[in-house]
Amino acid sequence: QVQLVESGGGLVQAGGSLRLSCAASGRTFANYAVGWFRQAPGKEREFVARIYWTGSSINYADSVKGRFTISRDSAKNTVYLQMNSLKPEDTAVYFCAVDRSGASARTSARNFESWGQGTQVTVSS
Repeated sequence: QVQLVESGGGLVQAGGSLRLSCAASGRTFANYAVGWFRQAPGKEREFVARIYWTGSSINYADSVKGRFTISRDSAKNTVYLQMNSLKPEDTAVYFCAVDRSGASARTSARNFESWGQGTQVTVSS
């Protein structure tokens, strides 16, 4: 079973950038979709972006379109989330997880599993 570790979070000023990494160990991402989600205190986990491992299908939440880019490096078994033009409302713990159902464009956290520990992103105004 795939094990995921998120990294790359930190404190950044509004308008700045961060690149998050989701590294897999154990089973690889092959034939999985990988999703990024975020959760602010007191709020439900919300969808940010997902990518099918082949890169053939990519989806973004409307709130991050044009600012965030999801990508993957198959050789490193890692999925990235490049976050540009960060806003204070992007502040949250960011998680990655996998959807191995083979379905397209699923965005509910309930469809994902093997959640990592999360990485904190804090955007100051």
